Amino acid sequence: MNKEVLHNELRFKAIRSGGAGGQHVNKVSSKVVLSFDLNASQAFSAEEKERLYSVLASKLSKEGFLLLSCDESRSQFKNKALVIARFLQLIETALQVPKSRKATKIPKAVIEKRLKAKRSQSALKETRQKPKL
Repeated sequence: MNKEVLHNELRFKAIRSGGAGGQHVNKVSSKVVLSFDLNASQAFSAEEKERLYSVLASKLSKEGFLLLSCDESRSQFKNKALVIARFLQLIETALQVPKSRKATKIPKAVIEKRLKAKRSQSALKETRQKPKL
């Protein structure tokens, strides 16, 4: 993953943020919307793109765009930095390949312990029966 190429492929749009805040909200475009075209990206190989499509399927639009927005701060600059950090974190976690699970063998001592417990429980229940005459 080449971060310099990734930064060049990001598109930003500043829009007015909703919610409380008085006149400041109505005057200033502080909300930042990041859009990233996964189809046209040169930063990823074909295998990486395939992995990103499968992992981020719920976050991608039909055209293959990833849209993230941030309006946590009153500053457009801080919101831009936050949305870039969130985007990079999302891409990093999506590209991580999970370790494959190795099936482990049950130790003989554990099997013997279980069988011994079954035998003792069986013996205990046998003592509860009425004597045979």
